[in-house]
Amino acid sequence: MINNKIILVTGGTGSFGASFIKKLEEDFNPKKIIIFSRDELKQSQMRSNIDEKILKKYRFFIGDVRDQERLNSACKGVDIVVHAAALKQVDSAEYNPSEAIKTNIIGAENVVKASLQNNVGHILALSTDKACSPINLYGATKLASDKIFISANNIKGTAKCKFSVLRYGNVMGSRGSVLPFFLGLKKQNKPLTITDRSMTRFSLTLEEGVNFAFLSLKMMVGGELFVPKIPSYRIMDLVKAIGDKSKIKIVGIRPGEKLHEDLISVSDSPKTIDTNKFYIIRPDVLVAPWNEKNFTKHNKLGKIKYCKKDFYYSSNSNEKFLTVSELKKLIDKNIKY
Repeated sequence: MINNKIILVTGGTGSFGASFIKKLEEDFNPKKIIIFSRDELKQSQMRSNIDEKILKKYRFFIGDVRDQERLNSACKGVDIVVHAAALKQVDSAEYNPSEAIKTNIIGAENVVKASLQNNVGHILALSTDKACSPINLYGATKLASDKIFISANNIKGTAKCKFSVLRYGNVMGSRGSVLPFFLGLKKQNKPLTITDRSMTRFSLTLEEGVNFAFLSLKMMVGGELFVPKIPSYRIMDLVKAIGDKSKIKIVGIRPGEKLHEDLISVSDSPKTIDTNKFYIIRPDVLVAPWNEKNFTKHNKLGKIKYCKKDFYYSSNSNEKFLTVSELKKLIDKNIKY
C-alpha cells in the first residue's frame, strides 16, 4: 500500500515526520513524498540532506494546517496522509489557548476536509497520551482532534477515505520531553528538577513510534484508535540512569502535568481490543461505521479479544518497567549528547 503511492506528511519537518520520511526512503518505493510544514528553514535543511537521485520524488509545501485552501492544493492526487502537525507544548498551550485550538482542532478539521475533497485513501492522525482523560488544554485539543478524525468516517459518503488515529506518549528525546531537559541541566551542573519522586512515564523510541505508524496504516480499515504496548519507567530510575551523583530538586507538579501517563481510560475499556502486541480502541457504533468483521478479514485475524471492563492502561500500572541499566542503554542508543 506504500509503494508507488503519493504520501503527504503534515509537520513533515518535525522529529516524527523526518524519521517517518527516512523510513519511506529506506524501506519503500513511494511515487512521491510531500512534506507539508510552515518551517522554511527546516525544509531547506531537509532538502539539502536528500540524495539527488531521489530528490525528484519530493515536494516541499510551505503551509499551515490552519490554511484550508493550501491543504486542498497539497492533497491533490495524494493516496496517504499522515497528520503529525500540532502545537504540543503544554505550557505554551495553557498560555496561548486560541493558538492551540486553531492548529490542533481547526487544523484537524481542515485535514479532514482536504482529504474528503481529494478522496485520499488512508488518513492516519498522530495523537498523545494527554488526550486520554485530559487535564490540560493541549490534551483537550488533541482529544477533540481524535474525535474529529474518527467521526470523519461517518461523513465520507462514497469517498474511499479511511480515517484512523495513533496514540502514544512522549517519544524518548523529543523536544520538550524530560530526558533532554535533564541532560541539559546536567551539562550545566545544575540540579535535576523533579516534580514528584513517584512520577512514572511510558517509554517509546522514535524508531518504535515510526514502525507502529506503518503497522497502523497497514491494519486500519477506518475508525480505529491504535495504542502500542510499551514499557514504563520511574522518574527516579531515569535520574539514576543519567548519573547517580546528579543532585535533584523537588519543585512540585506543574500546571497541566500528570503524575502518571494514561493511554486508555476505564471508560474506553469495553471497546478496547487486546491483540497481545498492541491495543485498538474501536469507535462507538453511532460515531463511526467500524465493522469488526471487515477488520478481522482485512488483517486475517481470528476471534477478537476485548479487555475487561475495569481495565485501564497507565504508566504506573504497567506490567513492564525498564530497569536502570535498560534505560542507560536506550539513552546511549537514541540520544545525541
